[in-house]
This record gives sequence, structure tokens and C-alpha cells, in this order.
Amino acid sequence: MTDSMSYVTWGLLILMAGISISAFSRYSMIEAMRHYPYQESRDHSFYRWMSCGFVHCNYLHMILNAFVLYQFGSVIEHLYVARFGSVPGSSLFLTVYLLILILSCLPTYFRHRNNPSYASIGASGAISGILFIYIYHFPLNTLYFYGVIPLPAILMGVLYLVYSWWAARNTHDGIDHEAHYYGALLGIVSGIIIDKLNF
Repeated sequence: MTDSMSYVTWGLLILMAGISISAFSRYSMIEAMRHYPYQESRDHSFYRWMSCGFVHCNYLHMILNAFVLYQFGSVIEHLYVARFGSVPGSSLFLTVYLLILILSCLPTYFRHRNNPSYASIGASGAISGILFIYIYHFPLNTLYFYGVIPLPAILMGVLYLVYSWWAARNTHDGIDHEAHYYGALLGIVSGIIIDKLNF
């Protein structure tokens, strides 16, 4: 893998950092961009399904998402570029990233569209999808659970899915665990579909 072939990954990182840092001191930006199902169902501001992925609650949140996107997004973009060519491969990677970002918002939209107290921000749904495309292609590679415990990627993926499913139903920590869960599933499905493509 070479960073020179990860233009889309770098572009997403720069955009995410620029918008998030600007929004840290401008709460009105976060309000306008956050995933807010109650508002969306009333004024059809469905652009939020994409915009919510470019704002974060603090530097730690942003840095964690950016780190995971850099680690795994650059690998997957490079894989697609190597297989499909520079422009088609990078375009495919961007399309998959944005589709997962949007579609991973749908479960919480339908669950919370009558709940005025629920809103979420962050790119975690899309980044979960990219992580699971990586796991699909490299299931036996070692990943580090919580950054310390080495596990085969496929086992870490299973643990991640189980925890996200449980947390979506049993925690009230303001984290969109459903977006994590469904983003991961969308990543698996995307990986399988793209693996079958020939163009």
C-alpha cells in the first residue's frame, strides 16, 4: 500500500478534520449537520444522513474515527485501485463509503423519528463499514482489541457485532451503536458484492 494511491481516504480525512474542528466552536454547525431523526421526519432534512459523518463531539472522537479510517480506508482504497484502476477504484471506494454512511443512519431514523431528545454525530457507521470490508478481505490478519489484545480480524469482527447489537438495545450513552452495527453489516455485504464485480 502507498499513501499516494489513497487520495479519497486523505480527502475524507481532511474534510472531516476541517469541518469537525470548525464545528467545535460553532454549535450551530453541529445542530445543522447532526443526525436528528425527529427533525428529519418533519422537515425532510435528509442531507443530515451524510452531513452527520463530518462532525464530531470532541477531538478524541474525531481522532479515533480518523485513525481507523486512515488505517483501513487506505488499504481498501488501494485494493480497489489495484483491481479496477485509479479513477474507477477510488470512485468506487468513495461511493461505498458515502452509501454506508447514509444507509447506516436509516435504522436510527425509523427508531427515533418521534423522539425529540435523540440526535447523533460522527462517521462511525461508515468507518465500521470500511473496517468490515477489510475484515472480509483479510479475516486472519491480527487486529488489536481496544488497542492491546491481539485477535484475528474475523473474531474481533464477531465481538464488535455482538457488542454493538447489545449496546444498541441496552445502553443510553449517546453513541449510535445501531449505526455501528448496520454499518458493519453493510460493509460485509459491500465487500461480497464488489468481490463479484468485473469491469
